[in-house]
Amino acid sequence: MSRKTVRIYVGVGGWNYAPWRESFYPADLAHKRELEYASRKLTSIEINATYYRTQSAASFAKWRDATPEGFIFSVKAPRFAVMRKAPQEAEESIDRFFASGVMELGDKLGPILWQFLPTKKFDAAFFDAFLSLLPRNIGGRSLMHAIEPRHESFKTAEFVALARRHGVAIVVAGDAKYPLIADVTAPFVYARIMGTLEAEPKGYDAAALDEWAQRVRQWASGATPSGLDYYAETQQKAATPRDVFLYVISGAKERNPAAAMALIERLSR
Repeated sequence: MSRKTVRIYVGVGGWNYAPWRESFYPADLAHKRELEYASRKLTSIEINATYYRTQSAASFAKWRDATPEGFIFSVKAPRFAVMRKAPQEAEESIDRFFASGVMELGDKLGPILWQFLPTKKFDAAFFDAFLSLLPRNIGGRSLMHAIEPRHESFKTAEFVALARRHGVAIVVAGDAKYPLIADVTAPFVYARIMGTLEAEPKGYDAAALDEWAQRVRQWASGATPSGLDYYAETQQKAATPRDVFLYVISGAKERNPAAAMALIERLSR
């Protein structure tokens, strides 16, 4: 049996951030070329603007065309979909989001991130119904979904089993104040690491960068990294290679591109 070709993507959240004009982008770079530049230094970017407002099909097409072949966008789903009290109320927002033009990203569309507020507690019936609403295929293109819970009540085997049953990845919230749930529940891993420090030129010290690079390699190979929190049985009969998406988010945000590039460099060795 042939093993799948594993893809590893490392990037940051967004590409418009004023301090990056001093720490990441060349001083003479036009603002309209920031995505073009960032996409040649990183291998993926998580689009966060979609969380706050609806984007046009033209914008998605423009972003697609500004980036090189092989580049991938993850897309943060709209807050209107994840803030509903009942899953049925979210259906219209979910449908509107996918009809807005996100599919214009084409082959550059990666996972869709569904991030819930820290006040949202685990409710098995709610999340079973919500995850059932997420489309698995649109126009012949398979979709990947990742869910990021931010309340301690999600640290249970029941939630892990629910996500696994729906084939939805649980975001690995690394170096964060949010729950760390590292159980693999989908054919890919989605990690967001949030511990960059202003005092570190590359966001993390060398040991921390080495550790995260090693974890990415382990995930990609189908192994289970140590030193993370698990809540359900994670052993597999055979190691299955997985795609990995890792984003350096929050923390000392001005250092995040440097941290992402340092990880890319380590993973290319």
